Amino acid sequence: MTHAASLPPDLHQWVILHVAGMDTAAVTDASWPRGDSRVWRVRTHQGEVFVKLYPSTEKYEREVKGCEHAARALAGTEAPNLLASDPQRPAVVLSALPGRVVRGLPLEQAEEQRVHRLAGDLLRRWHDADEPISDGEHQRIMDSVAAQADEAAMIVQRLGDQLSPAEQDLVREVAHDLPDLARALPLAYRHGDYSPRNWLWDEASGHHGLIDFEESAPGLAVEDLVWLCGAAWPTRPDLRDAFLTGYGRLLSPTEQRALVLLTARLGASYLSTGLAKTDTVLIDRGRTVLQHMVRAPR
Repeated sequence: MTHAASLPPDLHQWVILHVAGMDTAAVTDASWPRGDSRVWRVRTHQGEVFVKLYPSTEKYEREVKGCEHAARALAGTEAPNLLASDPQRPAVVLSALPGRVVRGLPLEQAEEQRVHRLAGDLLRRWHDADEPISDGEHQRIMDSVAAQADEAAMIVQRLGDQLSPAEQDLVREVAHDLPDLARALPLAYRHGDYSPRNWLWDEASGHHGLIDFEESAPGLAVEDLVWLCGAAWPTRPDLRDAFLTGYGRLLSPTEQRALVLLTARLGASYLSTGLAKTDTVLIDRGRTVLQHMVRAPR
């Protein structure tokens, strides 16, 4: 939820250089409760922009590169335009898009299916836009998958009988099979956080958009489906069907198996972290994801 706020003084002075009408601007804090980046909505007599301040240069660079990728992959109003950027702060000014964040919107079933179909179509175009992947990036991707497999192996040892036998078998499968599977999977420039909290929907016009590129980077294309696989599709197969209709193709057997294993790894990580920190939200989330993935076809 947004609330009245003010930009930090030095950031305000920088924004004045790029946004007209700042002397009478209305500023609200639009940051997510969780997350390190800060976001402000700035309304002036000339319109609306968003100002985003990053906790690291890496996240800033990913946002900038993501905006550049979006400009090539998507229609002009489907993603924010980068209006100003400063790597020293690091901060950006982004254009506003029509619509509201999808997460939490009270949508009727047919409209929700439409949103997911459009989200699938958008992601396919995002993935299809050519982005060269260097040998170094390819190695980083494979190293990341190997690290996830190693994490799964450690979690099985650490949690032991706190996992059901079926869950233990699944997490061991992650540890053993995921690296080899990854070598056969399509690579793409990932959004990195493809979920309804980063989708925008304007009910009146039927306009769908995408925001938040600070996790974008080359990776396994199927990684962009992990949130959906773990949180949405197990109880809403109609949304999976709608999304893949928009995406334009079904997942291959190798992609489907890898998606289940990647999602199970995330669930196991939630559970392990939750137990270590006595965080009931993470514990419940981890157990739910693992239970769903045990039953998922792979």
